[in-house]
Amino acid sequence: MLRIANVRKRYPNGLLALAGLDLTVAPGEILAIVGGSGCGKSTLLRLVSGLDRPTAGSVDLDGTPIVGPRAEIGMVFQEPRLMPWLTIDDNVAFGIRHLPAGERRQRVAEALSRVGLASHAGHWPRELSGGQAQRAALARALVGRPQVLLLDEPFSALDALTRQDLQDHLLDLWAYDRPTMILVTHDIEEALVLADRIVVMQPDPGRIRVSVSPPLARPRDRLDPEFLDWKYKLLAELDHASRKPTGDETFPAAAI
Repeated sequence: MLRIANVRKRYPNGLLALAGLDLTVAPGEILAIVGGSGCGKSTLLRLVSGLDRPTAGSVDLDGTPIVGPRAEIGMVFQEPRLMPWLTIDDNVAFGIRHLPAGERRQRVAEALSRVGLASHAGHWPRELSGGQAQRAALARALVGRPQVLLLDEPFSALDALTRQDLQDHLLDLWAYDRPTMILVTHDIEEALVLADRIVVMQPDPGRIRVSVSPPLARPRDRLDPEFLDWKYKLLAELDHASRKPTGDETFPAAAI
């Protein structure tokens, strides 16, 4: 269980990025976090990953505080961030160098096979397309079999068709080990396709506006009327969340 309790984050320049954030994510749950720029989405991922520390409050996994990067927590960024001097298989193996060579090779081969890059193991990052490079980044994050997988807008730099293909592929990858997954995205459709629960955040300071669990059967049809209805509802919430708050406004969970 991932628990974020009364978290505040203030940066040295005085900016209050997050204020009093409370969030619990169940094992195996896929949670999407959406909101405009400056609402603290990426800050929240950095706190969960251990790359940063909260100013107040706590973040813990199964009761153990997260105070730095941990093997149980994997992360995929907007850019693949592959090391250009390493082949694809060596990039994927980078985080499991502590394992015996035989087990390391087996895990890398399995991970590359799962993302459809088995034939590209010996290639260099410059030889891959954008979609292939992001698949390699997913393989690198999953090869360590993390308990929690964090994704910071991993498909936003890709074309629409590649993005849709990788969204569907990500669900297949998740089904293999079912890690807890937290996805930050600007794309409401992406959130609806992937997530069990969607949190809409608002800025100044970053806080949760609404949290909903759309009752949509999987696999989700992007053209289904119920899917589109939820998309329009969440777009309306995003629009409200982007407006400067007045007073001490609060919004109950499942308000929509």
